[in-house]
Amino acid sequence: MQDILDMQEQGGVLRLTMNRPERLNALNPALATALRTCFQGLYHRPEVRVVILQGAGNNFCAGLDLKEQSPGKDLGTSGMLQVQHSIRDIMLAMRRCPQPIISVIQGAASGGGFALALASDIRLCTPEARMNASFLRIGLTGCDMGVSYFLPRMVGSSVAAEYLLTGRFMHAQRAHTLGLVSHVGTLAEMQQEAQALAEDMLRTTPMGLRFTKEALGHSLEMGSLDAVIAMEDRQQVLCTQSDDFREGMQAFLEKRPPRYTGR
Repeated sequence: MQDILDMQEQGGVLRLTMNRPERLNALNPALATALRTCFQGLYHRPEVRVVILQGAGNNFCAGLDLKEQSPGKDLGTSGMLQVQHSIRDIMLAMRRCPQPIISVIQGAASGGGFALALASDIRLCTPEARMNASFLRIGLTGCDMGVSYFLPRMVGSSVAAEYLLTGRFMHAQRAHTLGLVSHVGTLAEMQQEAQALAEDMLRTTPMGLRFTKEALGHSLEMGSLDAVIAMEDRQQVLCTQSDDFREGMQAFLEKRPPRYTGR
């Protein structure tokens, strides 16, 4: 039996592959549980430093698997709220875990798949990739699983409204033009770019990398430049107290690769 979430860990990089290609990697309860459990557990796994997320086959994730989801009227309000939490908690865990998350997006990233892409730190996609807030097209609102939080901050309110109020697909080239994705290329090229990004991140100190993701997230919520700079000041001072900072400085002066220990 195939692993519904294939996990391969090597050299500080955890590769997660949603493995339901016959269902376009749609989120059924088992896959949602596997993703949620994995991302929640990463907070306590400092040996994992970078995560690469992708889907098996020709698609990233087509959203919620409606064939395995009972209609809301059968579950009632309380039951549907539990289902809602079981999926939205994946995106919360993705933002809370200290490891940067790189998503490689091919084919469809709809609904919950769109939310997974937006909750990542870096998005790479293939030319045929397409993303949309498909919730609106099945009788729900276009705002779900953090999409209405992430998208306006990434592309602006007017563009976000265009897609959330219509359920239209955003195709790869426009996503790249808007800055929503960093690179567009073949799947092999984007997998190679994801690996290159991960390797660059691994050349940083564990504390520095963790603090950088943390600061990027918190800076979106802070109300002033003064508050952001105060946070940055504290992070920098904490970093200077580590052995890795001293090793990084020494390696720079000696023109050699640093040997970080995480201390």
